[in-house]
Amino acid sequence: MIVALVAMVTTMNAQGWVNALKRGVEKAAQRTVEQRVEREVERRVDDAIDVATGQKKIRKSKTTDSDEAEDEDAEVEEGPQDTEAQYEQSDFVPGAAAFFEDDLVSEQMGEFPSKWDLIEGSADVANMKGKKCIHFEPGTRIEPLMTNQQSYIPDVFTLEFDFWMNDPKTELSNCYELEFLDGEGSDVYEIRIGESYSKLEVTCRFISTTGDWRDSGGGKTWELKKNDWSHFAMSFNKRALKIYINNKRVINIPNCKSAVRMKIHQAEWGGFNGNKNYMTAFRYAKGAMELYDQKVTDMSAVEKAIAETGKFVTNNILFETGKATLKPESMTEIQKVADYMKKNPSARFEVQGHTDNQGSDAINDPLSQQRAEAVVKALEGLGCDPFNMRAVGKGSHEPVADNKTDEGRAKNRRVEFIKK
Repeated sequence: MIVALVAMVTTMNAQGWVNALKRGVEKAAQRTVEQRVEREVERRVDDAIDVATGQKKIRKSKTTDSDEAEDEDAEVEEGPQDTEAQYEQSDFVPGAAAFFEDDLVSEQMGEFPSKWDLIEGSADVANMKGKKCIHFEPGTRIEPLMTNQQSYIPDVFTLEFDFWMNDPKTELSNCYELEFLDGEGSDVYEIRIGESYSKLEVTCRFISTTGDWRDSGGGKTWELKKNDWSHFAMSFNKRALKIYINNKRVINIPNCKSAVRMKIHQAEWGGFNGNKNYMTAFRYAKGAMELYDQKVTDMSAVEKAIAETGKFVTNNILFETGKATLKPESMTEIQKVADYMKKNPSARFEVQGHTDNQGSDAINDPLSQQRAEAVVKALEGLGCDPFNMRAVGKGSHEPVADNKTDEGRAKNRRVEFIKK
């Protein structure tokens, strides 16, 4: 009887334990559901706020609890529409003959940059993320130090430089303003580059060729390269003004009054600004894309040149100064050659690198070889057969223009594709 009683008690205890476990599982499941509901509500509230402030994101989908814990706050940028991608296609062509360049490599840290003139404020040479650059205090204005300070910009030119953008979550915002003036010292167009709600925004106010002030509007906005360098480029041809950020065209103005000088203003954006404002790698150059040419990468140009002369010569494949590192904008021209090579898979080419005569042969000869090899490597990366290409460095031994002038040296710095 005692044995039966013990068995009955044991059975009751076991049943109670099972019931308790069941209740615990149910409560845990309920908590999990409640937590997921709370997260979904928070996500939808965040999305509503993002929509209201123009900062809409697409969040990563989650498939498992572990994914949820790891990627709960992860976000990805909203993908561009097809029309947007077409709009952003780069057609930038750097001017061939530089009349002002400054990478600040030879400048002394902490000093005012020697190739510039101070209008107001304070600026000095600094180093940011491995680049020597100009550091601006808020409100500073500078301009290039030229022989004729009042008029040095031609009616066809390009301008390029790199600029630093802060992370607005940890630093105050940036704003860079380019003020272009006419011969009387009056503004004719103003370009502003700055941070707005964690987006990079570019705008332009300008006087049209009819004489009235106009506005490009809100410009193009996209996610910031936070705490990093970005690249600015612009092309002006008599009246056509185009602006590019990181190799994407963001503003296209068909009729704008021309300017003769420019000031860089470290402006305030939204009434506040920090001290991390930097610019570097400046290049002014004569020449720009043809006024009515809307597409630089016209493959018929390669076909025509090769059919008529047996080679294609270009000055639009650019490298970092003294290096064999291709600049991003060079890929537009390289893609043009790649399209031809893939259309003609049996054609073989000698890819020749040429330099001007600045520097010794001991430097220029291997540099030209390395640059030719960099072009071949880029073409191979675009799907061209490396068997059909041979890199050859020519140094400065085969000039096509006078090396005594800037224009001549610019023409001599070239890449030639010789059909064999």
